[in-house]
Amino acid sequence: MLSPSPEDAGEECLLLVHIRRVIGRVTYRACSRCAEGVITDVVLEEPFRDCGLGTRALSHLRSLYPAITWRTTLDTRLTRTLLRRMRVPKATAGGSCSHIR
Repeated sequence: MLSPSPEDAGEECLLLVHIRRVIGRVTYRACSRCAEGVITDVVLEEPFRDCGLGTRALSHLRSLYPAITWRTTLDTRLTRTLLRRMRVPKATAGGSCSHIR
């Protein structure tokens, strides 16, 4: 389920739902003009962290935006392994293109 991000007007969220309850989200910005996207946050409740849901969520995001090259601004222990496994590199200092700043 896609939703605008409550924290930032320029970001969107992919909500992760399990039995009609939101258990996590992937917050991102995507620009179709320059085909760049930045994952800015990944939140997942503890019981669901090791069941492959994060991998499925990022795969779903890639299928929604097939022409987008994804990067990330995250460097937490929780997300580092997931993003490395999914081959999502670190973003440059600005974190996104000039169209979605």
